[in-house]
Amino acid sequence: MTTLSHPLPLKLTLHSPDSTRPKSLIFCKKRKNDTAFEEQKSGFVDYDKGQHEVSIRVTGLRKADIPKRYRLRVAGDRFQKDWTVSEVVDRILELNHWENVEPVLNRWVGRFARKNFPVLIKELTQRGAIEHSIKVFEWMKNQKNYCARKDIYNMMIRLHARHNRTDQARGLFFEMQKWRCKPDAETYNALIHAHGRAGQWRWAMNIMEDMLSAAIPPSRSTYNNLINACGSSGNWREALKVCKKMTENGVGPDLVTHNIVLSAYKSGAQYSKALSYFELMKGTNIRPDTTTLNIVINCLSKLGQYGKAIDIFNSMREKRADCHPDIVTFTSIIHLYSVSGQMENCKAVFNTMLAQGLRPNIVSYNTLMAAYASHGMSKEAVAVFNQIKQNGFRPDVVSYTSLLNAYGRSQLPEKAREVFDMMKRGNCKPNLVSYNALIDAYGSNGLLAEAVEVLRQMEQDGIRPNIVSICTLLAACGRCGQKVNIDAVLSAAELRGIKLNTVAYNSAIGSYMNVGEFEKAVALYKSMRKRKVIPDSVTYTVLISGCCKLSKYDEALGFLDDLEGLKIPLTKEVYSSLICVYSKQGQVAEAESVFNMMKVAGCCPDVVAYTAMLHAYNAAENWPKASALFLEMERNDIQPDSVACSAIMRAFNKGGQPSNVLVLAEYMREKAIPLHDAIFFEMVSACSMLRDWKTTIDLIELMEPWFPLVSIGLVNQLLHLLGKSGKIESMMKLFYKIIASGAAVNFNTYSILLKSLLAAGNWRKYIEVLQWMEDAGIQPSNGMFVDIVSFSQKGCGAEYGDKIQERLESMKRSGDQNSSGTIASPLPLIVGSCEGII
Repeated sequence: MTTLSHPLPLKLTLHSPDSTRPKSLIFCKKRKNDTAFEEQKSGFVDYDKGQHEVSIRVTGLRKADIPKRYRLRVAGDRFQKDWTVSEVVDRILELNHWENVEPVLNRWVGRFARKNFPVLIKELTQRGAIEHSIKVFEWMKNQKNYCARKDIYNMMIRLHARHNRTDQARGLFFEMQKWRCKPDAETYNALIHAHGRAGQWRWAMNIMEDMLSAAIPPSRSTYNNLINACGSSGNWREALKVCKKMTENGVGPDLVTHNIVLSAYKSGAQYSKALSYFELMKGTNIRPDTTTLNIVINCLSKLGQYGKAIDIFNSMREKRADCHPDIVTFTSIIHLYSVSGQMENCKAVFNTMLAQGLRPNIVSYNTLMAAYASHGMSKEAVAVFNQIKQNGFRPDVVSYTSLLNAYGRSQLPEKAREVFDMMKRGNCKPNLVSYNALIDAYGSNGLLAEAVEVLRQMEQDGIRPNIVSICTLLAACGRCGQKVNIDAVLSAAELRGIKLNTVAYNSAIGSYMNVGEFEKAVALYKSMRKRKVIPDSVTYTVLISGCCKLSKYDEALGFLDDLEGLKIPLTKEVYSSLICVYSKQGQVAEAESVFNMMKVAGCCPDVVAYTAMLHAYNAAENWPKASALFLEMERNDIQPDSVACSAIMRAFNKGGQPSNVLVLAEYMREKAIPLHDAIFFEMVSACSMLRDWKTTIDLIELMEPWFPLVSIGLVNQLLHLLGKSGKIESMMKLFYKIIASGAAVNFNTYSILLKSLLAAGNWRKYIEVLQWMEDAGIQPSNGMFVDIVSFSQKGCGAEYGDKIQERLESMKRSGDQNSSGTIASPLPLIVGSCEGII
């Protein structure tokens, strides 16, 4: 046996410090990219075009973050792109909604990272691209690494809710359960919100019950969505019940809840309740926001409390205000000024919105256009319509309908038809309101046949007429005075199964009254009562005013008894009609009693009521009371219209105060109140009583554009006034202008001229005017020849008498020649004489 004296040293240390072998590190977890899903803001500014854009970009997991096997798979493929999530979204949205998205998505390396899918869906749904989102979601479900997630389904349900696709949202809800993805509170919230937007509040209530059955506790958002579902459908009582249940379950309301309740009151037309709720809300230490004040402004506008609404708007514009006005606020104020008739302020508010840097949306433009349309300002409406297109917006059906309505109110039905055709060419399908607006454009201008043709075209296009279409046609029949067509429209409504409501009955009764068919109007009223359609104050206003026009005063008072029997409150219009009834019968004391009763009832008289009372005083020749009533109008800040001004002027003239007529005329000029024939007549009478010839000449110059429209009586009065004052030259100038304008003259006109000329001793012009009469086909009377012959014998010497006799004989001979031929027009002779005088 051999032994070793020096044993070999044996070193078994592994991975000694002196070893040069590379160390291998083993990680139990994958590396995390904490910044992959952080949102980063990206800005873009174009100083040349004055545009800026701020967007949020998300990177997502890139090529370096996906598993190694996938990196190796795409490493040699030049078609595979390492895009960020935001870049993928941009490329998808560049495609048309009918194009396939798979070629883009299959080139994206990030598709191998499952965590990119929720971020991709989130980006797409936030941008509202529903068609693209659906296609991406379908592609996503076909990927091997896809796993159903609640957040993805929640985002898709919310997107369908925004686009009012309730059935599709409900389908996703059931689909996610098939994929074994259990719905959570957010899922139920999104589904309730979807049904709430569609007005299906009962479905929303059932979903809430299913949520409770699934042992998922409702959150404050759940209750808010349910309250909103009930409130937006006008069921404000159900909304309050849910709100009460919410409080009982220990979930306190927040500002959003209060805003939803206010909106529920507004949707249910409970404007006074909304204002009361707002006052209670202010006592709970909850500060209202801009949305709250927008709802309050809208409610005040509906109640006619325009001053309070403007005060809130002005308080929001203060520098230290907590709530500043937004687009909705400015749009509501534009609508408020439109309803109150202050069109200048509409444009001013719109310009203020632009000056504050707020960009109007399509609703703001449509509101401004509708304001112009409601007042027949078609030129301004067209300017706004063009501005919509210039600012990059696409006019929608509301824009086209507003422009169509503007032309209809401006008595331009042909232009309205052009807009309707342009609407169709622009791939904007007309809706029911558009067709009704076109029917109204034709009907309000007396084109009943064209309005009926639009109704037929409407049915051919698959749009069923509604009660508004029938009301519009009935009103058109009344304007055109066609009795038969009223019956035809009512029969057409019955054949189509359209049940007449109160508004339709009012239109039909008013149309019958306009054409003098009192018996048919009363029969329709009785049919209305028999069918248990409740009449309103408008019904009785139409009946009472119609009876007044037809001089059936006892029947009018009988309808007043029916009104009081139904306990319908009397409105301004009813009071005004009653004053007119008593005035026509000469019962001034009863008219005064109704007028005072109106004030006691808290119904402030308007210009129509004051005008009716003025006519009552004028009919009774009580001029002092009429003048006092005008002063009362001024104290109450009631601006008179043209009819009221003519009544007041008549009272001033009859009451011996003609100077006040001219003062009132100046007031009308300052307030831009339109003038008409009756006002000119009273002004001429005032000038005659005052012998104010300078004002008369100024008045003639003012009236010159209206010569073709003024009555013959007013023309004769003017000529008589100038002739009586001895201003023969001015009288003849006025006559020449009247003839040149095409206005009608008659025998009395020439008679006034001849008398004035004879009084001034101008026998030459007298004979010339006689010749004009014959040339115009108006035979002078024997008295006119007797007057000139008598003048030649008494008023001038023998030499002039012979000349007059000679001229008369010459005129007689020329008259005999003209009687066998064609009568010549006197216009060339008159114009030539006018040039000689001027």
